Amino acid sequence: MQEVFHLRVKKDYAEAIIIDLQKMDAVELLSDDIPGWQVDLVKERMEEYKRNPIVLQDFDSAIDDIEKEL
Repeated sequence: MQEVFHLRVKKDYAEAIIIDLQKMDAVELLSDDIPGWQVDLVKERMEEYKRNPIVLQDFDSAIDDIEKEL
């Protein structure tokens, strides 16, 4: 059984427990690295927004447009 959990470690001893579990190969720590292509795309979109802010669409309008297409 493989499940993915996102945790916020709030106590030092909890971090030590997780490290011990990793050493026993009971858990695997996954990287949250964002792929480079996603970073590049966000940068491109931010630059486009700076050049032409009028094209920005708010979230509610975007959802309305998507629902119209369904």
